[in-house]
Amino acid sequence: MTYKKLFFALGLAGVLTFTGFHIEEQGSMPLSVGLATPAGAVIGRPLTPLSYAGVARRTTRRVVTRTTTTIAVLPAGCRYGPYYGGYYYRCGGYYYAKSGNVYVQVIVQ
Repeated sequence: MTYKKLFFALGLAGVLTFTGFHIEEQGSMPLSVGLATPAGAVIGRPLTPLSYAGVARRTTRRVVTRTTTTIAVLPAGCRYGPYYGGYYYRCGGYYYAKSGNVYVQVIVQ
């Protein structure tokens, strides 16, 4: 393969890669070429690389551990709110998460 054919093939591949090239079955112009559509990454989704919410969820999942200690009724004076990136019931120095009909004690490391 000569260099001329190689450059033509690479150029054609680049054009097809970075443009929104597609062929429509109907319409006045069956062949359309435009710029590529933007990426579909949505900030806030768990797997989006720059998602701060995703980072917070992953960090919370790594530092909060559920224990086997469960209680059926929370003690008086417990407050529900955001603690360490998650929503828990804070009862004095302990944190609880609702799991079904019981509350599971969680440990924040």
